[in-house]
Amino acid sequence: MLYLWVKALHVISIIAWMAGLLYLPRLFVYHCETAPGSESSERFKVMERRLLRAIMNPAMGAAYLFGIAMIVMEPAWMKQGWLHAKLLFVLGLTGTHMMMARWRKDFEADRNTRPQRFFRMWNEAPTLLMIGIVIFVIVKPF
Repeated sequence: MLYLWVKALHVISIIAWMAGLLYLPRLFVYHCETAPGSESSERFKVMERRLLRAIMNPAMGAAYLFGIAMIVMEPAWMKQGWLHAKLLFVLGLTGTHMMMARWRKDFEADRNTRPQRFFRMWNEAPTLLMIGIVIFVIVKPF
C-alpha cells in the first residue's frame, strides 16, 4: 500500500512540474511583447518568479524524491532498459527546467535578447520528452 501512495505522489508531482514546464515558456512569449521596465514587464517577472520558485522547483524536487523512493522499493527496475531510457528523458526535462530558470533571470534583469519564436519552439520540448517518458513507463518497449 505504501508503494501506491508513493506512486500517486510521484504522478501528482509530475503533473505540477509539467504544468510549469509548459506554461513558463508561454509567459516568456508574452513577456517578449512588453517593453523592459514597463508595468506589464514587471507583472510578468513576478508571475515567472512565482511559477518557478513556488510550483516548478518544489514539484521537480518532489518528483525526484518519490521517483527515487519507488526505485528503492523496486530495485529490480534498475536492470530494465525502459527505466534507463525514462531517466535519460527525465534528465532532459531537468535540463530544460534549468535553461528556463536561466532565461527567467535574463528577463528579470531586462537582458533577454531572444525572440518569441525561440520560446515558442522551446515550449514543445517538454511535451516531446513527456511523450517519450509515458511510452517508456507504460509500454516498456525494452
